[in-house]
Amino acid sequence: MLKSSTKEFLDLKSPLSLVREMRDNNYNQFSSELWTEMVEMGWTALTIPEKYNGLNFGYVGLGQVLEEMGRKLTVSPIISTVLTSTSLISLSKNEVLKNMLFQEIMNGNKLCTLAHEEGSHHSPNIEISIVSKKDDVLVLNGKKRFVIDGSISDYFIVSANHESEKNVDLILVDSKSEGISFNNKVHMDSRIYSDISFDNVKIEKDNFLSSNGDGFEILEKTLDIARIGLSAEMLGNVQQAFEMTMQYLKEREQFGVKIGSFQSLQHRSALMFGEIELCKSIVLKALQAIDSDDEKLPELASLAKAKLGQVSKLVTNEAVQMHGGIGVTDDADIGFFLKRTRVAQRTFGDSNFHLDRVAKINKY
Repeated sequence: MLKSSTKEFLDLKSPLSLVREMRDNNYNQFSSELWTEMVEMGWTALTIPEKYNGLNFGYVGLGQVLEEMGRKLTVSPIISTVLTSTSLISLSKNEVLKNMLFQEIMNGNKLCTLAHEEGSHHSPNIEISIVSKKDDVLVLNGKKRFVIDGSISDYFIVSANHESEKNVDLILVDSKSEGISFNNKVHMDSRIYSDISFDNVKIEKDNFLSSNGDGFEILEKTLDIARIGLSAEMLGNVQQAFEMTMQYLKEREQFGVKIGSFQSLQHRSALMFGEIELCKSIVLKALQAIDSDDEKLPELASLAKAKLGQVSKLVTNEAVQMHGGIGVTDDADIGFFLKRTRVAQRTFGDSNFHLDRVAKINKY
């Protein structure tokens, strides 16, 4: 029901042409009108518990929405605000912030994002950002890279080491706070990501989402949830790219016959089909693991992200190749899928990172 209603909505409101339009319109971040309708449909409340007036629909439900959005390459703050931020907030013990943030997010009044990455490659560790005391005031210093929706978010959830307690802190920071500077960059998927510097940004003691040393545990689980959710979006990407390619093979003629009749292309298509079916299984299993709080969540998150990273590269490469010369031009939509999956592959850790993590979890 949720999947079919999402498909109908996105077919009508978020066609692929919208991606091209937003790219050509000075890389506009997202459609505010589309986001308002998503809020009205309850998507911002999907995983928020009922005690906070959320829908508590679970991550299998959110995964279905993300998968359909992947098919349309829909640009919205759902990854940063709904998937990542509300997941982290749910794990926090700060009830005052939870009540405030959940209401503002569900109502669509505020956008929020996680500011965590510091290097050129993904790592759960924090090397630069530090919370310290200066003249009896807590201040945040450091730099964050590749912040999703950083330029449009009202709040950042910043991960930082605590100078005196050797703990990881998770701090809610107003994006308009004094001492914050931005370097916004357009990546190959035509979306804007931000490098953000924090220079003696004052921190209120009530704005900590972590407590009693639980910051790193919350951060790790949030990253695993984000990895799985992004894998669901990537699953939508590859399914749509595959279906568009199969349709092209049925229509394009060479030497007087449809190119889909060529045995070599049939073999390559069969391989892609099989790999996509495996992806469906691992993504569903990982989404179910979030909802059931399965102890194997870290391993399943990395298996899903590693597999979708590999298969998305295979499928989008093949899709462009099978489209022939037009596949590498801007006239064809297929190139948008390759560009989006290339960025998604590296977000929250690439396949190599996650294969290594699976090996370490299993002590190979």
